[in-house]
Amino acid sequence: MSLRVGYFPQNNSLWVLRHRGVLERAVPDVEWVDLRDLPAGDRPAPTEGLPSVHGDHLFDGGYDFIGTGSTPPVTAQAKGHDVVYVAVSGPRVENGRIVVPASSPVQGPADLKGRRVALGHGSWQTTLLLLALEKAGLTWHDIEPVDAYGNAAELFLNGDVDAWVGSYPDLTDVEDRTEVRTVIATEGLFSHRSLWFTSREFATTRRDELAAIVAALQESDAWIRDNPRDAATYFARDDGELHAWEHALRTRPWGLHPVDADFVAEQQHAADLFHANGLIQRKITVADAVLPEVNALIAP
Repeated sequence: MSLRVGYFPQNNSLWVLRHRGVLERAVPDVEWVDLRDLPAGDRPAPTEGLPSVHGDHLFDGGYDFIGTGSTPPVTAQAKGHDVVYVAVSGPRVENGRIVVPASSPVQGPADLKGRRVALGHGSWQTTLLLLALEKAGLTWHDIEPVDAYGNAAELFLNGDVDAWVGSYPDLTDVEDRTEVRTVIATEGLFSHRSLWFTSREFATTRRDELAAIVAALQESDAWIRDNPRDAATYFARDDGELHAWEHALRTRPWGLHPVDADFVAEQQHAADLFHANGLIQRKITVADAVLPEVNALIAP
């Protein structure tokens, strides 16, 4: 049985691992599944809930293992999928923030009321925006969210939106072209970690392969940390932005960490906000997706 690993550029660790052949030394039969080629399902408008992406394909044979930001496993768990968290990265608070043009009248998150805010809905950006709104005493329905996975930077530069939940490397290009101002930083709101997850069936029946994935990611992440420019070439081949990717990789933490109580509490708070704002249809218990035997695969 082949090992199917879902990957895409936004999970930097898996993108590099796919291109370096480290995992294949331990598991020769690896099939890499580019998540950009999988059907995402119907993407509802941001006011209608969270889109059906990524996590669903763990349960329809799309792949066995995936790495994403914080939102997809919450979405998957809320739909009844039996996900298991494998590991988390260190905090990536420098990776992005909510920005506005320098001349904007928006001074803080409370001023986002009634404004058009661009984001990649269903990604970590949804979490950041919800937490910012909560801090200002607002809800999801107090703004006009604009789901803009592929063209958010363009919308922002053209003045078609009032604010943007921007992240690197896309922010690098925008900052090179215009002056922006931070409305609210990620630091102080949430840790914005990368995370990796799988299905409970895979976690409990294919433990050796899961351990091999963890070991390969640890080895590859150490290489990225020491060779950020070389690692950036793997991304630049896809979109040509070597400078932007090198900057992004240099500012991110590398290595896998166990799923600890602080992360579970943060993720639970986000999940409760999703439910309270109507973005998921049922409450979930994040701790149900944590297995001590899987956590033990990550050296403390």
